[in-house]
Amino acid sequence: MAATLAQKIIARAAGRDHVTPGEIVTCAVDLAMMHDLSGPRRVGPVLKHLGVGVWDSDKVVLITDHLVPATDLVSAGVLDMTRKWAAEQDIGNFYDMQGICHVVLPERGHLKPGLFVVGGDSHSTTGGAFGCFMFGIGATEMVGVLATGETWIKVPETILINCSGTLAAGVSAKDMMLSLCSQLGMDGGEYQAVQFAGEAIVAMPMSERMTLSNMAAEIGAQAGLIAADNTTAKYIREAGTDPGDIDRWQGDEDAEYRIVHDFDVSGLEPQVALPHSPATAKPISVAQGTPIQQAYIGACTGAKLVDLRMAAQVLKGRRVAVGTRLLVAPASTRTTAAAAADGTLQVLTEAGAILMPSGCGACAGLGAGILAEGETCISSTARNFKGRMGAASSTVYLGSPYTVAAAAVTGTICDPRELLVEGDGEHG
Repeated sequence: MAATLAQKIIARAAGRDHVTPGEIVTCAVDLAMMHDLSGPRRVGPVLKHLGVGVWDSDKVVLITDHLVPATDLVSAGVLDMTRKWAAEQDIGNFYDMQGICHVVLPERGHLKPGLFVVGGDSHSTTGGAFGCFMFGIGATEMVGVLATGETWIKVPETILINCSGTLAAGVSAKDMMLSLCSQLGMDGGEYQAVQFAGEAIVAMPMSERMTLSNMAAEIGAQAGLIAADNTTAKYIREAGTDPGDIDRWQGDEDAEYRIVHDFDVSGLEPQVALPHSPATAKPISVAQGTPIQQAYIGACTGAKLVDLRMAAQVLKGRRVAVGTRLLVAPASTRTTAAAAADGTLQVLTEAGAILMPSGCGACAGLGAGILAEGETCISSTARNFKGRMGAASSTVYLGSPYTVAAAAVTGTICDPRELLVEGDGEHG
């Protein structure tokens, strides 16, 4: 029987030849990922009460990213407990203050095509960019996974988003996802598997594909898949892992999809999401001229190396506007090192950007960079819900790193393409 990529991965994890959408099956988990905010502090006491430990410590990845570095006694206590739990359970794959979990996980070679993976965070959909089925689960479900190595799943249908055309200069995967959030809504994925395909996807580097899979969560998808190709395999090899047989993990040509959306990206303009939802996204002209106090380049969605380079293209030779602050929190320590090595960090800091530690930080309203009452921010993060980044009266707009950097330079939301053109190639 013809099967989608999602069906093939789930069938393998369930020990079946084939699964059908709507079936409920029990699957063996290949990898479980947790972070400090939703991990040991919640699952540890329950496992202790049950009198059980982790089923396989080699299949657990634990990453501190939400509360790092500690800014108060509560966060310091949570981090201390996380570190002690990792030692008690012999978690070898423990990455302490190395970056955001959704970036560190593939960066350290833990993902490859065909894996069935769970994560303790809604943006675990990011893993789908590597051809695996990865989805977020809650703390109660994670306890079950840690104790048994298994979990159940209702086999999803797949929604195919076929992306054709070529992105224009100054337009990125973030703009694509904001546009899709507007077109499909926050429940457009219907808690099914969403798969991205087409020539526009093939042309993308892995970091841009990760943005698509990451923000599949914003359209309500359970998983955001991209079938593996040579670009995927190259990234995985460079991360120190054998990608395996990528040809095996492809959907069949005659597989059935719940619906197919055709998305020509050729004419796409930079997008900006208005407060307080990604689904409010509009072409940049709608928000043109809106004054901002803060511009934030950070999060798993918007602070990978490619994202920082986008911002640098706009900022090179320019300065952040007086009265505006630009905060940059690279997605991982390896991202910081690479951006330092290629000169990207120098461009950002010479423009006046304030460099912050790698971690979730202000994206989740934690630590440094939160907003005061009535302030306006434009951010490269995935979400702009009311009060998420600080005071409930603050407002957050979402945009690509190009758009955030352009706003930092002018002090108002503006079309980044205008600054790229002004540079006559220097910034593009």
